[in-house]
Amino acid sequence: MSITLPQITRRTLLVTAASASAAGLLPQAFAATNANPAIKPFRFSATDEQLADLHQRIVATRWPDRETVNDPSQGVQLATIKKLADHWANDYDWRKLEARLNALPQFTTNIDGLDIHFIHVRSRHEGALPVIITHGWPGSIIEQMKVVAPLTDPTAHGGAASEAFHVVIPSLPGHGFSAKPTETGWDPIRIAHAWIELMKRLGYDRYVAQGGDWGDAVTEQMALIAPPELVGIHVNMPATVPDKIAIALQPGGTMPSGLSADEKHAYDQLDNFYKHGLGYALEMANRPQTLYALADSPIGLAAWMLDHDIRSYEMIARVFDGQQEGLSRDDICDNATLYWLTNTAVSSARLYWENKLVFFAVKNVQIPVAVSVFPDEIYAAPKSWAEAAYPKLIHFNKLPKGGHFAAWEQPAAFSEELRAAFQSLRS
Repeated sequence: MSITLPQITRRTLLVTAASASAAGLLPQAFAATNANPAIKPFRFSATDEQLADLHQRIVATRWPDRETVNDPSQGVQLATIKKLADHWANDYDWRKLEARLNALPQFTTNIDGLDIHFIHVRSRHEGALPVIITHGWPGSIIEQMKVVAPLTDPTAHGGAASEAFHVVIPSLPGHGFSAKPTETGWDPIRIAHAWIELMKRLGYDRYVAQGGDWGDAVTEQMALIAPPELVGIHVNMPATVPDKIAIALQPGGTMPSGLSADEKHAYDQLDNFYKHGLGYALEMANRPQTLYALADSPIGLAAWMLDHDIRSYEMIARVFDGQQEGLSRDDICDNATLYWLTNTAVSSARLYWENKLVFFAVKNVQIPVAVSVFPDEIYAAPKSWAEAAYPKLIHFNKLPKGGHFAAWEQPAAFSEELRAAFQSLRS
């Protein structure tokens, strides 16, 4: 892996809106490092040899037989993954994404013995509210790149200057450009402590946090630690499942009586996911090191990543059938290529092994919480469950479109949600 760390003096480096625009970088924001010498600038450049090897491996894929059904019940369908392979090998250009990524200010800093990579973009608007946004699996910082501009420069994206954010987007340990843990213990709780330290290191004494998937687990743990600087959180895959629902969802259980229409819908979604969609999570939680094939075959890696949840898979399949969706073919290949080039298929899987939390169980968060419900998420949390889970619920909204990768699929709606969610917490 070729990683370039530019040599700069230990001073605060500011790229103003004017100079950034002239350089083709970020006309909407100030991009800043922190004067803290523990924070180092970061850039990534894949070698030509790495990209040639990736291409050769895609082309040389040994394909299995076609599935014996005409639906995705046996997993990622051969026709879909072959279309992905054709685009990845013949039409995709990683350098385009690499240029967009390196146009953003990126840094690394060592926290608790591990180098943590993060994007940090400061808004040019006075009084911007700092937010730390955490991705999940099989996502990455690529999920949040589309919301950097709308959040840091709301006036150019339908918002007001008073709704601006300073944006921090870290890579989870073992994911993307963050270091891979070489010892056990890097679970969502430890990551939450690291994120709190990161925000202190950046000099933020008042901020909010956001997350979905693992990002929700980390963000809710930050809220439970409750540092005084963290004034509220926003989640798009909340942990709101009541105990009686969790018990009913166990093998042999039945749906409780008296549920509302939204509660029945959420129950059905969870029941289907637990019965048919948990295979990847069970393997990674039990035997992540067994997944050697993901580090050896880019198509094996991509197929594993596509088989996350059925509605996301069906949306991606439509993309490769030529339909217009929230994600593009390049979006899918961007994310898979990042995992491939950083060789993080197995290291990212270990987070499932490390985790001891019950993912959707109520965590008793006591600070202000905002919830956005996207209809094609693993489950659409009912307002009644959210109100019970979060005694200080400050925002709840059901969106008309979008799924598990909300910021990636629906960046405009996601950005609007964050503006609305934290409006009451702005000083």
